[in-house]
Amino acid sequence: MLMDIQAIKDKLSAELESLTSRLSHIERDVSQSHSSDSAEQAQERENDEVLDEIGNETLHSIEQIKAALKRIEEGEYGICESCGDEIAIERLQILPETTFCVKCAE
Repeated sequence: MLMDIQAIKDKLSAELESLTSRLSHIERDVSQSHSSDSAEQAQERENDEVLDEIGNETLHSIEQIKAALKRIEEGEYGICESCGDEIAIERLQILPETTFCVKCAE
């Protein structure tokens, strides 16, 4: 299982890097100045709202991944937060940031 955990840690680290880069791009896009045309401004504000929502979702994913990496470092990874049982490695491979076993997730 230790080898599986290392592969999951590598996957989480790569995903964290990708999401951090995406968030940086979103923040840069949202901070750009708007057009002086009022019709274009309305469209740009709408786009900003969409980007803001995507940014919030990305930030939430980053937080989940950081928490999973912290659990790996502390030796608490793969333990269900609800019942304390081990989370099946197959579930962790599919959903590496999960904190619940299948039974408790249902």
